[in-house]
Amino acid sequence: MRPQRYLFKDRSDAAQQLRELLPLDRMKSEAWNLIAVSSGGLVIASYLNTRLKLPIDFIFSAGITAPQNSECELARVSETEEIVIHQALVDAFDIQVDYIYGEANRKHEEKILSAIYQYRKGENFKSMKGKNILLIDEGSETGLKLMCAIKTAFAQKAKAVYVAAPIMPTTVVEALDPMVDGIFCLQELDDYIDTGYYYQTFDPVDEETIETILEKRDEIQHRTAVKE
Repeated sequence: MRPQRYLFKDRSDAAQQLRELLPLDRMKSEAWNLIAVSSGGLVIASYLNTRLKLPIDFIFSAGITAPQNSECELARVSETEEIVIHQALVDAFDIQVDYIYGEANRKHEEKILSAIYQYRKGENFKSMKGKNILLIDEGSETGLKLMCAIKTAFAQKAKAVYVAAPIMPTTVVEALDPMVDGIFCLQELDDYIDTGYYYQTFDPVDEETIETILEKRDEIQHRTAVKE
């Protein structure tokens, strides 16, 4: 039996439902940072942040796929050049580690740096040192985006790292749970199809939307700096 479809009308609905699960008062008092790991996650983070007015950002990353199959993601590199590898897939495809690191360097140079210049005007990702971090995605097939962001957060000595997503596979939740301080997930599914399957409306996030959200991020950061 196929799992229930359309658990969420759209990203706005998913964010609204997710709000009911999050410790909003604690997030506000402890000034959590909302860090999206995907463009869809950024939209959800923006909806969550409507009233919270917390620091918000997008950590860019790029997937590294198998040379024989461009749909199969083997690893992921973040904008701070942290790399996570799906070792079982790498072994299955008999991929050499030199290929992973070579592709990571190429993706960082060609894709990630381009995104940083376009959406953050070349500004480096702000350090997460000593901060409470909530990593946000719209869903997850493999968990590699979240794992890459988690590795980046700990490399930058974040105080605490939490994960929030409306829906994830049970296997991903189980893999992430020992790594983080808490997971907020509305639906954990054993037979996960793909994230878009569970949203009635799942349009691609356009560049203008990303730019608008990150411009608001700059306004929030400016107000926070003034208060401090």
